[in-house]
Amino acid sequence: MSYQLSAIIADGGLLHGETRGLDHAVLGNLRQDFALLPVTSQLVEELTGAPPDYAVEQPTPERPFTLVLSAALTETLVGWSRQGPVAYVEAEFTGGVGHQAAAVWLGGQRSWGPRFDSVFDRPRGQWPINAALVEVGVEPGPWVDLFAELGLHVERNTAGWLAHGRRGLGVDYWDELVEEWERREAEASQRPEPGGLRSGEPGGLRFNGPR
Repeated sequence: MSYQLSAIIADGGLLHGETRGLDHAVLGNLRQDFALLPVTSQLVEELTGAPPDYAVEQPTPERPFTLVLSAALTETLVGWSRQGPVAYVEAEFTGGVGHQAAAVWLGGQRSWGPRFDSVFDRPRGQWPINAALVEVGVEPGPWVDLFAELGLHVERNTAGWLAHGRRGLGVDYWDELVEEWERREAEASQRPEPGGLRSGEPGGLRFNGPR
């Protein structure tokens, strides 16, 4: 199974304000009032006026990102960060092997990173994306780490996040569907059948238990 992510993560209100009016900005809602902005070639060109440049070689700690953060794109992140912390994150995995990288801007300058990892021999909290999410203010919760806490696992690639954002979904969408289905099933099981009997009672039309 593969996973790919190239995105800007920040407070939802900040990203909504900064991307208002952009044709190629599609925001995906995350938990804790954060949002994810998938970084596509069309978005980069709209923000900078030039097509994006991608590294040919594999990312390394010295060159952690596949997307080359041009001066114009970096200036965009710098400007946005004056309203609050902004993270750029990348991840790519295939069959459990891959890498992730992240950097954070705050107050008009890069305040953290970039960090890169392809070994993942340290605690989960020190992995680049998890560590970056601490910097932007994500709080721990019931999920295994901050990556899952925000819901970054619910889509597997940029196309998935674009569809997610265009449909206005939340990251708990599938859980909510299951809960709604379970609620309807529970209500149906309590609904009286013709003749005054409830589903599941002896003599009812849909008694499925042992007789």
